[in-house]
Amino acid sequence: MHVPQRMLERMTSKRRDRPRGFGRLLLSASALLALSLPAGCKGFATRSEEQARGDLAALAGTYRPGERTAQLPALDANATLGTLLTYAMLNHPRVEAAYYDYAEAVERITLERSLPDPRLTLELDVQDMVKTLMPGVMIEVPWLNKLRIRADVASTESQARYFAFESTILQAAYAVKRPYYQLHFLTDRIRVATDTLRLLGELEEIARAQTASGTATLQDVLRAQIEQERLRVEIANLEDSRNPLLAQLKAALGLHAEEPDPPLPAQFESTPLDLTSERLFAAALAQNPRLEQLRAEVNMAEAGLRLAHQSRLPDFTFGLETDVKAVPPLWRPTLGVTLPIWRDKIAAEIAAAQAQKSAAEARLSAEQIQLAVEFADRSFMYREATRNLELLANTLLPKAQQALEVARAGYAAAKTDFINLLDAERSLLEFQLAEVDARTRRELALAELSLLIVGIPPPAAPLLGAAQPPHVPPSHAPAADSQE
Repeated sequence: MHVPQRMLERMTSKRRDRPRGFGRLLLSASALLALSLPAGCKGFATRSEEQARGDLAALAGTYRPGERTAQLPALDANATLGTLLTYAMLNHPRVEAAYYDYAEAVERITLERSLPDPRLTLELDVQDMVKTLMPGVMIEVPWLNKLRIRADVASTESQARYFAFESTILQAAYAVKRPYYQLHFLTDRIRVATDTLRLLGELEEIARAQTASGTATLQDVLRAQIEQERLRVEIANLEDSRNPLLAQLKAALGLHAEEPDPPLPAQFESTPLDLTSERLFAAALAQNPRLEQLRAEVNMAEAGLRLAHQSRLPDFTFGLETDVKAVPPLWRPTLGVTLPIWRDKIAAEIAAAQAQKSAAEARLSAEQIQLAVEFADRSFMYREATRNLELLANTLLPKAQQALEVARAGYAAAKTDFINLLDAERSLLEFQLAEVDARTRRELALAELSLLIVGIPPPAAPLLGAAQPPHVPPSHAPAADSQE
């Protein structure tokens, strides 16, 4: 506000004539400031906020103690699969990002349940001089339940963020197990191919001996050499495929490309999972973090719907001003209230919240259907691989080995041609590689079922207790939760 020079001179001379007026101004302003800053300048936490902060503190003590990265296990020659899993869960940037998303959501609860900042005001009555000088303070107060419901909305959002963090933990563990199993069984594939190459070398020597004795032709030797060259290239390809798998393992551990490759555990560890249990799918529906996240989003939408209904109710503004030029000082309280008269706006807000809740419930239902499909598919993959392994181990491999020995003896006795011998060798190699592939598929199916579908975390996972998930206000829990 621009004050003319003449008026400024009068105000200055008035201030010189009445020095006590300026003192009263300071005193009144100080009193109003004290009224606007209540003791402690701290709001009142809701029960859901206290629970959410307790959960965050418990998780931080495991995942980020003292705002620092937790102690990482050593990646040395003694590392096990559990070591790799722990390292990935504590070190991967995606897990860290999901954790801080959850922490940010918890902090937002305080913002949502807090009152708006008070405002200092100054009112002047000016004619040829300042007649009244009225500093004051104003504060906006929403309808009482609005702040609590806003806190509940933010609390359920923080719960959804926690389950997103839990899902990221399980994905990080699966990202380690996938290349771990593929690298382990790649070694078996290379071993099978190398043994077969050595066998082909022996068959070539037999073919040379038969050629020298006149019972076979040079064509048999050439066929053996062709098979060996083909297999050498296959072994080279298998060896080369180790590099992208190691890159995947490093990425799963959160290691950069310039860092050294992690050591592979010497001892193989399978995924323990009892697929014969009839309660396994029920457990997946109850604890899968993707479903838990969607349930939390349904709860958040329900709280948002209750908040939308609160838009029918008014908000208030309270203020207090004082005229510091009056003797004695004049106090002027003010009260304002909003008028929610736009019924179409209120109806649209409620309808939008209802639509958001319906969409959240539909997403939850769709995810439950998809989870059932994934569970059935991975369970079939496991059973199929198990049946194939039993067939290969108990029937096909022993008979293929026997057939090769018979063909080898028959060729040495000039009773079988070399093509039949090569066919027997190829059948044995095919069955051996099929066994390795079946073991790989079975382990990957078990890992995906355990981690991504049933939602069983690894032993050292930095998660809250499964029996005590982050708090959901009881009034928000949908009926489906209670049934499960």
